[in-house]
Amino acid sequence: MRAVDCDADEIAAWLRLLETPQVGRESARRLLAAFGSPQAVLAASEARRKEVVGSVAAHALSQAGDGHDALLALTLAWLAQTDGPPRHLVALGDPDYPAALLETADPPLLLYAIGSVELLRSGSLAIVGSRNPTPQGRENAQAFAAELGRAGLTIVSGLALGIDGAAHAGALDTAASTIAVVGTGLDRVYPKRHLALARRIADNGLIVSEYSLGTPPLAPNFPLRDRIIAGLSRGTLVVEAALQSGSLITARLAVEGGREVFAIPGSIHAPQSKGCHALIKQGAKLVESARDILEELSWPGLEETPTAPTQREPAAAHPIVEAMGYEPISLDELVRRTGWSAAELNVRLLELELGGVVARLPGQCFQRIGQG
Repeated sequence: MRAVDCDADEIAAWLRLLETPQVGRESARRLLAAFGSPQAVLAASEARRKEVVGSVAAHALSQAGDGHDALLALTLAWLAQTDGPPRHLVALGDPDYPAALLETADPPLLLYAIGSVELLRSGSLAIVGSRNPTPQGRENAQAFAAELGRAGLTIVSGLALGIDGAAHAGALDTAASTIAVVGTGLDRVYPKRHLALARRIADNGLIVSEYSLGTPPLAPNFPLRDRIIAGLSRGTLVVEAALQSGSLITARLAVEGGREVFAIPGSIHAPQSKGCHALIKQGAKLVESARDILEELSWPGLEETPTAPTQREPAAAHPIVEAMGYEPISLDELVRRTGWSAAELNVRLLELELGGVVARLPGQCFQRIGQG
């Protein structure tokens, strides 16, 4: 349902069906299967609805609840806005509804979308990971997203801080662009630090949500959002993740949906690598370059993709960088490895940091970036 041809009665019926508190996703799906459309569900007698979903849900649909009219007015006004990127409602059965989601166990019945809705039909890959990545993890996410985007894969992620944001940023400058699946209404941006990024995605990619306008960032909504990220994508790449990371939920959902799972290995000492290593032990494919993913997916245009790791070109070797290795390291340990004084190291580390070769971490620790 595009803004230009949206039917207010149809939208009102969808909102009644999906926003009535006593009617969950499974009940709504059963009602649609039984009656064919939300209008038909509401037109049916309460007795007939009761045969499908029981008395509580059947009765709750008999009249619009508090706030229905206000939500309908808000939704119609949002759809009618002509300044900025186009807005859409994409219902199950619409031509724009992504076929990939139809293959999942719990497809969303209605998606709110802002931006290039045709991206829902493109070949895509999810990139997810830690909200607190290492500098190397952030760079890997952005570099993999850019390389995969140039190969024609639309990058799907969740607009979270850390790996998600880096993946979106890496894909935005490619023709395949990016899809952000969010856990709030599309009239809100969460986290607020990603307001500028969200605007870029809306202008050049797509933002989608199954949550009605005005929905705040509620904790239970984000794991549910993950099933859409996994469902839209041919596979999921986990860049960095702790053992209790929400990214592992997305990976599990990808496996359950018969999709590929990829993971980038990291330091055995870094908490952000534990989740990736656990996934690899469970059968996820270890990847070192974008080409590894494209080969596994049998993606067209593979011959143009570099075989080297997806990172920037190495800078000239520097003795401090060589001493650092690839794991986070404390200043005291660098003093031990190099024999230099802490004062001298601080001067050299600042130069390397300003040159984009080294990143400063909390707790007086440092890490080289890329292959610098």
